[in-house]
Amino acid sequence: MTLKERINDDLKVAMRARDARKLGAIRLLMAEIKQKEVDGRCQLDDEAVTLVIDKMLKQRRDSISQFAMAGRDDLVAQETFEAELLAGYLPARLSGEEIEIAITQAIAATGAGAGEIGKVMTALRTPLAGRADMGEVSRLVKRRLASR
Repeated sequence: MTLKERINDDLKVAMRARDARKLGAIRLLMAEIKQKEVDGRCQLDDEAVTLVIDKMLKQRRDSISQFAMAGRDDLVAQETFEAELLAGYLPARLSGEEIEIAITQAIAATGAGAGEIGKVMTALRTPLAGRADMGEVSRLVKRRLASR
């Protein structure tokens, strides 16, 4: 079963259960997936769906911090619920050691030097998508390349 099929099945379950919160969150996700498919004129595979989910999760995290600063606890609760739901569709997170190994392999494969962070990040984007915080990965790559 593909990730998109799993999301669609969860949508049906939420409809039958009349779970409005879950239904709304899954509909937002499906709408984003469909928009990407229409824009790209293609069917998204699991990897592309994972990138969509990862992007939406990042948006939720940003919204949570903004709403918390504004004192909007109701919106913080809604965004937190959506973030937890989205995170459930992502693959298991990688440990710090696994990320370090992936960075080492990407640097070796690209032959990147001190100012070539983009090369390494491009090589890491696909294997780490949804499995690691890419902002943190970027910081680790910068630090590693600076020490070369």
